[in-house]
Amino acid sequence: MATGLNYSAVGATCVGDAVWVGAPGGFRGFERTVRVGQGDADWARAAGVVMGWGVKTRSGFAVEGEAVAREGCDYTLVVGIGPLRVREPVRVVAVVDEAERCGFAYGTRPGHPVVGEEAFVVHRSADGAVWLTLRSITRAGHGGWRLAFPGVLVAQWWFRRRYLRALA
Repeated sequence: MATGLNYSAVGATCVGDAVWVGAPGGFRGFERTVRVGQGDADWARAAGVVMGWGVKTRSGFAVEGEAVAREGCDYTLVVGIGPLRVREPVRVVAVVDEAERCGFAYGTRPGHPVVGEEAFVVHRSADGAVWLTLRSITRAGHGGWRLAFPGVLVAQWWFRRRYLRALA
């Protein structure tokens, strides 16, 4: 297990790879890709939003830490659900910044409601179409979060829908 993270499959979302083989054993895998634009202007906008945590902030999260996702840096994601505030400690475990692919993955740290990794990547195809891909590996968190896992899965489903619309 990597120091400070609560799982050992670090890098399993493979942000630099166009094709993902899926989640390692013991994890629930998720991957979805949606079109978010066309051309250089949409590419620049989408890449900036993703690297600035915009998929999360446009979906209702606050991000404590640097304004740009940087590999090796720790952040805390905060979301309000009614009067409740959930704090999710994470670390950026991978960043890709290439001409046709840009994004990052973060891994969970102790105290996060789940165990695993989530990735947000924008990429563009040869015809200039701009795409957002979400990938994640998830399993039940520790302690009380393990008991809340069914509810956490519902929240995860709801937020993923928001993530996929964040760059629209």
